[in-house]
Amino acid sequence: MKKTVLRTFSAMLSLLFVLSLLVGNLHFSASAASVDKGAKNFLVGFKSDIQTAQVNDIKKMGGQVKHQYKFMDTMLVSMPEPAAEALKKNPNVSYVEEDQMAYATAQTTPWGITHIKADQVHATGNTGSGVKVAVLDTGIDASHGDLNVSGGASFVSAEPNALSDGNGHGTHVAGTVAALNNTTGVIGVAHTASIYAVKVLDSSGSGTYSGIIQGIEWAVANNMDVINMSLGGSSGSTALQQACDNAYNSGVLVVAAAGNSGTKGKRNTIGYPAKYASVMAVGAVDSSNTRASFSSVGEELEVMAPGVNVLSTVPGNSYDSYNGTSMASPHVAGAAALIMAGNPGLTNVQVRQKLNDTAIPLGDAFYYGNGVIDVYAATR
Repeated sequence: MKKTVLRTFSAMLSLLFVLSLLVGNLHFSASAASVDKGAKNFLVGFKSDIQTAQVNDIKKMGGQVKHQYKFMDTMLVSMPEPAAEALKKNPNVSYVEEDQMAYATAQTTPWGITHIKADQVHATGNTGSGVKVAVLDTGIDASHGDLNVSGGASFVSAEPNALSDGNGHGTHVAGTVAALNNTTGVIGVAHTASIYAVKVLDSSGSGTYSGIIQGIEWAVANNMDVINMSLGGSSGSTALQQACDNAYNSGVLVVAAAGNSGTKGKRNTIGYPAKYASVMAVGAVDSSNTRASFSSVGEELEVMAPGVNVLSTVPGNSYDSYNGTSMASPHVAGAAALIMAGNPGLTNVQVRQKLNDTAIPLGDAFYYGNGVIDVYAATR
């Protein structure tokens, strides 16, 4: 009975092969709509043990058996796509599927990590464990596979979920601080630090000073070690300054983007809250340590960090490169986390001093502050 089935299968395949040749001849023209792309590799599974006759039938269809697997009734076959489609209809065939490509997953180290020498700190075993960083921003996409968000709160009434990010800015900032060391995506400055999503900006990227103040107070109440604010406004506020001062006086290191207003002669263009004395104002440089044209300047400018073409996490389990002092600030927040993790007895004031004292000078302090941070030197 089995031999009869095989002979019938063989005859049917041979007939299909002849018909395919006839159809090809009938429809050939000089202006053919499709182009024969040649043979492809297919995995062909059979419902029973593979017999010699089945191998021969594959050959008759224009196929070549490239491999027969030992523990499954499957062959790797190179054959034209029309023949593979015909083979799918055979009752003795379990499946015919095109061979696919697989790729090794890889993790990219963004240039900013090596630029501030965070990789050298990681090599000592210090990756920021035990330090809590509050990211006051548009929220963080907690479903991103390269982020581990420890918690948070929203102070945007229309968007109560802090663990979502309709803008992408906060997720990008969070990745620079602490993207995981997990063989995929990118790696953060302090990849084992605990990050908290404090939503103070909505999906359009804007928020109120009152909401930011609430976020700062939440960070203080929840014992954060570092606050990162990649945000700013052009007007000062007594209440906002008081909130920053309170956080700093309570032992929290407060870090903020200097702003993206660039230069206007010798005018001070630093925004708020970066302009306050209790806040570290961070400017942006490129990979050549040239100040980014958009980076704000002024007497309050404290340190510089990578802020051009910075690759990091974005919502949708994806990655993108952004520019801005918003990208520079989390490098400093992450660096602070490394210093704190390596030197648990240091106060926020001492951590700030270390970042300033070990920064590599780049030029006029009005444009570069104390220079670009060197976290390896700061942890020594």
